[in-house]
Amino acid sequence: MRCVIQRSGPASVTVDGEVIGAIDGGLVVLVAFAPADSDRELAWMARKIPALRLFGDAAGKMNLSLRDIGGGILLVSQFTLYGDCRKGNRPSYVHSAPPVEAERLYRNFGALLRDQWPEVAEGRFGAMMDVSLTNRGPVTLIVDRDTAGESM
Repeated sequence: MRCVIQRSGPASVTVDGEVIGAIDGGLVVLVAFAPADSDRELAWMARKIPALRLFGDAAGKMNLSLRDIGGGILLVSQFTLYGDCRKGNRPSYVHSAPPVEAERLYRNFGALLRDQWPEVAEGRFGAMMDVSLTNRGPVTLIVDRDTAGESM
């Protein structure tokens, strides 16, 4: 499981001209799944994201989490996070979970996030989405199961 997490102002996902998910501010989470991912990784990431200290305190130090400041999470599936560009010029996606399994994991992950945080908006799995956001900072992190180690 791999996430790119961006601290954001207003953000939205539009499909076929219709806004299907939006937040006033918080975190935009782009997520991809690998074939070996399990509910264990999903649960770890769902607990981790609202607790990440990515927001400035009174001194401007990144010391506050979403739990401290409020805001929303905009969850967007993005299998291309597992694109491998080491050979040739077109990315290979052999490290991404197959679409049926990835959709199941995405739905489960969204449910686990909603168990952890009250405001979760989502994109649409497999759809061509227009994602709009204002990256605050900018602050962007990559978090994946490989960096999680034994902390899961």
